[in-house]
Amino acid sequence: MYFINHEQINQRIQFLTSLADASKQLEEQWAKGTNDLVWQLAQERVLHLAIETVTDIGSLLIDAFILRDASSYEDIVEIVHGEGAYSETLKETLLQLVKLRKPLVQDYVDWNRQELNPLIPKLPAAFEEFAGSVRAFIKSELE
Repeated sequence: MYFINHEQINQRIQFLTSLADASKQLEEQWAKGTNDLVWQLAQERVLHLAIETVTDIGSLLIDAFILRDASSYEDIVEIVHGEGAYSETLKETLLQLVKLRKPLVQDYVDWNRQELNPLIPKLPAAFEEFAGSVRAFIKSELE
C-alpha cells in the first residue's frame, strides 16, 4: 500500500492558484508598462515559487509511488511524466520552468529583469492542467 501525503499535495496544488493569479497580475502590469523593480522582483519570486511548488509535488509523488530517485529538478519532471502523470506538452513547459532555477537562485545578478519572462503568460493554464493531471494520476494509481 502506498502512503500519499494528500494534505501536502493538496496544499501545494492550491498554492498554484495563487501563483497563477500573480502571473496574471504580472502580465497585466507589464502590458501597462509598469515593470519597476518591485514588479521585476515579484516576477522572480513567482517563478522561483512555481519551480519549488511543482518540484515539491513531483517529489511527493515520487516518494508516494516509490519511483526511482531524482538526480535534479529536471529529473523530477521527467520521472513523473514518464509514469504518465501529465502530457508531453506540459512536461516541456515544466522543464522550461525548472531550468530557470539556477539563473534565479545563483545567477540573479545577471538575470534580465527588464523583460516579462515568456513563461509568465503560460503558467496559469499550465498550473490548471498540472493540478488536474496530478489528481487524475493519483486516482488512477490507487485504483
